[in-house]
Amino acid sequence: MKRALSVLAGLAAALPLAAAAQTPNGRDLAAACAICHGTEGRAQPNMAVLAGVQKEQLAKLLVEFRDGRRPGTIMPKLAKGYTDAQIDAVSAFFAAQKK
Repeated sequence: MKRALSVLAGLAAALPLAAAAQTPNGRDLAAACAICHGTEGRAQPNMAVLAGVQKEQLAKLLVEFRDGRRPGTIMPKLAKGYTDAQIDAVSAFFAAQKK
């Protein structure tokens, strides 16, 4: 019984860590965007600037790419791999950057 309680206590302590590990990190996700849009959303020439754009606008565009409602060459393919939570996180990261 004592051992079972110890195991349960260990599992309960690990739950917050597991939840934190599942929370998307916008900065980490944004690394995939750096080649075209720059590390902080200050884009290469002829690419869209993402720094300082409203979070809602960026999220809307990414969802449209992901769901096939917005045409593109690379973005629809990249966006297909993102969940709503990841899109929210990366959009928040770029919105918080200075232009």
